[in-house]
Amino acid sequence: MSTSVLFDNPGPKARVRYRIVAGLGIVVALIIAWLVVGKLNEYQEFSGAKWSPMATWSTWRYYLLIGLWNTIKAAGLSVLGASIFGFVFGTGRLSQNRLVRIVSGAVVEFFRAIPVLIMMIFFFGIYAYNGVFSADINPLAAVVTALTLYNGSVMAELLRSGVHSLPSGQREAGLSVGLSPRQVLRSIQLPQAVTAMLPALVSQLVVILKDTALGTVITYPDLLQQGQNLSSLHSNVFAALVVVALIYITVNWGLTSLAGLLERRINHRGRTSGEAIPTAPVAAGAED
Repeated sequence: MSTSVLFDNPGPKARVRYRIVAGLGIVVALIIAWLVVGKLNEYQEFSGAKWSPMATWSTWRYYLLIGLWNTIKAAGLSVLGASIFGFVFGTGRLSQNRLVRIVSGAVVEFFRAIPVLIMMIFFFGIYAYNGVFSADINPLAAVVTALTLYNGSVMAELLRSGVHSLPSGQREAGLSVGLSPRQVLRSIQLPQAVTAMLPALVSQLVVILKDTALGTVITYPDLLQQGQNLSSLHSNVFAALVVVALIYITVNWGLTSLAGLLERRINHRGRTSGEAIPTAPVAAGAED
C-alpha cells in the first residue's frame, strides 16, 4: 500500500475542517458571482438587443470570421517559422562542435527569456520606422517574427530534450557499426525524437494561437481586435468578448484533444524507445 510522503491522510477532524473551508469557498464564489451578474444585469448586458447582433451573418462575415482567419494566418506562419528555427537551433544544440553548441544555446535561451509582447512592440517599431513592410503588413510581420523567435526557441529545447530522452545505447550502437555522430543523430535519434515530441508540438500550437491575441496592442486585426471593434459598434462588450472567448476555447480544445490523441497513440504503438514528451513546454536546463 502506497503512503504519501508530503501529505498525511487527514483524520476525521481534518476532514470536517476541509469540508467547512470548501463550503465557505463555495459560498464566497456564489456571492461574487451574484454581485457580478447583478452588475451586468444593471447595465443590461443580458438584454436581447446586445446579444442579437452576435447571431447575424454580417457580424460573422465582417468581424469574427475575418478575425479568426487573421489569427489562424498569423499562427500558421509562426508555426512554419518556429519549426524551421527550432530544427536549426535544436540540432545546433546537439552539434559536436562546441562553438555551434554554445551559440545555439545562447540564441535559444535569449529569445526564451524575452516576453513575446516586448518582441512584438520592438519589431513593429523596427519595421515601421525603416519601412521594411507596407503599413498594413507591419503588424502581421511583427506578430509572426515575435512568435517565431519565442516558440522556435521552445521547439529547439523540445528537440534537444527529445534526443536526450532516448536510450544512450542507441547512439553507442550506431557508432559501433561505423556511423559518424552526425549520421547517428540524423538517421537514428532525430526521427524518434520528432515522433516523441509530436504531442508537445501540437500543444505548442495552442500557445501560439493564444499569443496572437497580443497583436491587438500593435493594431493587428486578430480575433480579439475584431471582437473589440464589434463591441464598439454595438456597445456590447460583454457579449462580444464571451463569443470571442468561446471561439478561442473551441479551437484550443480541438488542438489539445489532438495532442492528447497523438500522445496516446504514440505510447500505445511504441514507435519510439521512450514515452512521448509531455505536452507542457520543457523548462530550460543545463547542457549535458
